Amino acid sequence: MTAFHITGGIPLSGTVRVAGSKNAALPMMAAALLAEGPVHLHHVPRLADVRTLTQMLRELGVCVCRSADGAVLLEVVDPMPVHARYDLVRRMRASFCVLGPLLARRGRAVVSLPGGCNIGDRPVDLHLKGLAALGAELRLRRGYVVARAKRLRGTTIDLSGPHGSTVTGTANVLSAAVLATGETTITGAAVEPEIVDLGNFLIAMGARIVGLGTRTIRITGVGRLEGVAYRVIPDRIEAATLLLATAVTGGSATVTGVVPGHLTAVVEVLRTAGSRIESGDDRITIAASTRPYAIDVAAEPYPGIPTDVQAQLTALACLARGRSVVRDRVFPDRFQHIAELNRLGGRIERRGAKAVVIGVRRFRGAVVTASDFRASAALVLAGLAAEGRTTVRRIRHLDRGYQRLDEKLGRLGARIARTRKGVRTVCGKTNNMVSGPFYPACHK
Repeated sequence: MTAFHITGGIPLSGTVRVAGSKNAALPMMAAALLAEGPVHLHHVPRLADVRTLTQMLRELGVCVCRSADGAVLLEVVDPMPVHARYDLVRRMRASFCVLGPLLARRGRAVVSLPGGCNIGDRPVDLHLKGLAALGAELRLRRGYVVARAKRLRGTTIDLSGPHGSTVTGTANVLSAAVLATGETTITGAAVEPEIVDLGNFLIAMGARIVGLGTRTIRITGVGRLEGVAYRVIPDRIEAATLLLATAVTGGSATVTGVVPGHLTAVVEVLRTAGSRIESGDDRITIAASTRPYAIDVAAEPYPGIPTDVQAQLTALACLARGRSVVRDRVFPDRFQHIAELNRLGGRIERRGAKAVVIGVRRFRGAVVTASDFRASAALVLAGLAAEGRTTVRRIRHLDRGYQRLDEKLGRLGARIARTRKGVRTVCGKTNNMVSGPFYPACHK
């Protein structure tokens, strides 16, 4: 079992750069199935989820490798495979995004129903509704979606859900509609930056799309898409996590390589909590107060506070002066981190889809266990602020969503060590670990 061992109480300081967005890169990698020619994706993070999707795409006939400059190269070399097996799809929900591209490009798909983090009910009915509206024949058989379509046809599709628009559903339907005959209108579309980036990637390949970043997207189908070189946007969730790590420790740091406009809601919460924030073209600098003020926040679809930051905000609220309230209107059951934060000395009570938090002056170190990768981040943040030593177990969850978070925190002065199968790695400001590429060379 992989774990972090953290000696807390050190205010973070310095400068750190974020990686590319996982939530943008994964649907782009899936959409490479559509291209007739090589796709070069730059700024793809080195994550467990990327490795999982790499393995799946290889089984679907795609050559995937890392170039010398770090770009991920993808090229379809066998257009026949259509089976995305359970052992891979169960590991992460984003892998279900191969369904739309397979249907559009190969006319058939057999894709396992998805898995991923245990954060509450996340049905794929809107994915299937959208693809059926495009003319796909869909059946569920032994845990798999079996889909066929001689040629998809443009139509009007509403992807509104009970807790907002479906992000992965929008990605799936958008990636299918670009090769459909005629015009497709998606209403209730997700407006997250990752969907906009996916749309711009498809446009770069030759797709005809208007309305990205709005609730209504219009797609005029084309006959083919070409290979392209494209750079993935920065990871706004990683950036928010690093800013919050600085805030909980009462530190001062600069996070670079970001799009500040993607983080407006998080920055406003940090200002409410008492931090001083300055934004530049591609950076955000935070100077945190010694103890934050109470907050009253709700995770909502973009441009609201991301649900992927809710757990980290709950960790911040634990140290605030007074009573805070944290809600999650995207995944109302995403509160598995509460019990573990309370083990560290937090005073949190869950009341339905919200957490009521009575602030304490400090966390106290303990052994805690992560349930998903955003909960992992919240526990790491709490450990950074805790008195004494904190051990966070099951860090494999964290490695699905954060590229070398321990190294980045170490550069900001955190005392954090990783143990893995008896191997111990200590991260600090002088750490200069370099990992090799995740992908061997492709052989066609």
